[in-house]
Amino acid sequence: MEKIDNLDRKILHIIMRNARIPSKDVAVECGVSRAAIHQRIQRLCELDVITGSGYTVNPKVLGYSTCTYIGVTLERGAMYRDVVPEFEKIPEVVECHYTTGPYTMLIRLYARDNEHLMDLLNNRIQMIPGVVGTETLISLDKSIDRQIPTNFKEN
Repeated sequence: MEKIDNLDRKILHIIMRNARIPSKDVAVECGVSRAAIHQRIQRLCELDVITGSGYTVNPKVLGYSTCTYIGVTLERGAMYRDVVPEFEKIPEVVECHYTTGPYTMLIRLYARDNEHLMDLLNNRIQMIPGVVGTETLISLDKSIDRQIPTNFKEN
């Protein structure tokens, strides 16, 4: 992977705080041209340093008040390749990880309430072939939500 320099790190630091900031404002803050910012951001995308863009939606505002982490145990670990497409069919599942430790997989999902969660568990997740166990952890509050640091130091 090509190295990213201090200007790249400064750009990342700025746009991670506010992805909607205009390029001209980033250019002013960095002391370079708007074209340079555009080129740098394009390069960072091509290098997969920046992997996405978009807006973050608040699930609670959409009626999904219960954030849940579910540890999933599979009959055999290699079955995760078959189980992931089944999780993709459940729109409430927003993350899925193949893990080490006590679970084969860890998923995060949002439910409207406990009744909806119970329906998802009993009638969707636990019905997937290969799933032999689940452990549910309900998140009571999210205290930290951030990106990985860019190692850019503000003066």
